[in-house]
Amino acid sequence: MGQPESRERGTAEQSGLPPGQRLQRGWPVTHYGPVPKFKPDRWEFRVFGATADGDKHCWNHQEFTALPFSSVLADLHCVTKFSMLGAEWGGILAREVLELAPPGPGVTHVMVWAEYGFSSNLRIADFASDRTLFATHKDGELLTAEHGFPLRLVVPHLYAWKGPKWVRGIEYMTADRRGFWEERGYHNIGDPWSEQRYSYQEEIGDGPEL
Repeated sequence: MGQPESRERGTAEQSGLPPGQRLQRGWPVTHYGPVPKFKPDRWEFRVFGATADGDKHCWNHQEFTALPFSSVLADLHCVTKFSMLGAEWGGILAREVLELAPPGPGVTHVMVWAEYGFSSNLRIADFASDRTLFATHKDGELLTAEHGFPLRLVVPHLYAWKGPKWVRGIEYMTADRRGFWEERGYHNIGDPWSEQRYSYQEEIGDGPEL
């Protein structure tokens, strides 16, 4: 694994519990479907879609985890109403991937792809936040398989479902489309401070154009 090159310990822009959340001691396991088996010789992280150069960019596990390692102190807010505060997440910042494989000028969103075809859509600004991280560690320890090893996305300012476990790549998109849970009734943006839990709460502009 890479070694820490930078450490961001500033408090989040908004701290404490968002509306409707409760403080969680420990870290519950929540996910849909089975836990995938990690096969390092077959693992690949891909960036594709509307890339600046039109090419697909790929890293194997050794190459990806050798990218600059950073730490972010951030909370995790689950839509099931628990919040885990003050975790230290370690891994590769999303902006590092954006620099190595830049999006084209018309990109507005990314689709984060994970094992078994699971997906979650994000606005490019949310993905490009300096606190969005492809996590390999929590509190100095490798993630467990149940919590997303070898890679999960952490987007601290959104509900946790927007940061999938077992991530395998991202797709740059020039128009928004819904991911797995967004197609099944969850809010397209997922801001916990606005309690954007479900799609019926969406306002004009929150979701893809029909």
